[in-house]
Amino acid sequence: MRKLLYSVMLLAVTGTTAVATETTETTNKNRETIEFIQRQVAQNMSIGRAIKSIVSHYPQDVEVVVGTALDLYPDQYKEVIHAAISAQPALTEDVVRIALEKGITSCTNIVETAINAEPSYVDFVASAAVYSTPEELDDIVRVAVVTEPNSADAIVRSVAKAHPNKLVDIIKTAMEAVPFVGEYIVDALLAAYPDNADEVVTTAIKESASHHDNLQRILETARSAGLTDEQLTQYAINAGANAEEVAAILKGD
Repeated sequence: MRKLLYSVMLLAVTGTTAVATETTETTNKNRETIEFIQRQVAQNMSIGRAIKSIVSHYPQDVEVVVGTALDLYPDQYKEVIHAAISAQPALTEDVVRIALEKGITSCTNIVETAINAEPSYVDFVASAAVYSTPEELDDIVRVAVVTEPNSADAIVRSVAKAHPNKLVDIIKTAMEAVPFVGEYIVDALLAAYPDNADEVVTTAIKESASHHDNLQRILETARSAGLTDEQLTQYAINAGANAEEVAAILKGD
């Protein structure tokens, strides 16, 4: 019994020592990271230049570098995010996720900053943001489309892939923010979701009913995607569009 008790106590002490050692190592590593970043900031005279330099040389450490920088300089989050993404565009999604987890500012501020840093990765930014904060989907789509309207099709397609049950809301939000992107959204979504043509076209037409040119482009795009005039007429009627106007557009008048 005494031998058993001694063994249990030895294991407990050994386990506690291991945990304490691990905690100490983590604390020391964190302190070293903090000191390293602070030295780089002092040498570069700018948090942005410092982070860009560090992430360029140590992309594998982006998590700890960006996370620590945001802890140290939360008011300069734009510089930190912009610098990290500019240094390693392929890590855009990771940088957005880290910033969102830190909660240093609103989700939409992070999305806008990240898109401005690397517009070509806008769909990755939107996807990462929606994954981390799905309750802010509408605001994320709105900000992303307004910030980079030329990529509206990629934004909507990417977000819809993660949340297909929100397809109508995504289309509506994007087109309310930037009405003229309707044709691009319809083109992208009909290719990705041909079985949802009713939802896609009806929603797009509903959002464009008061804009003749936008309505015309949407109908022409949907027709080019393979939908018949009969289908388009029915979708337009369901969306509340002017039947005569739709008929004239489809006849080419």
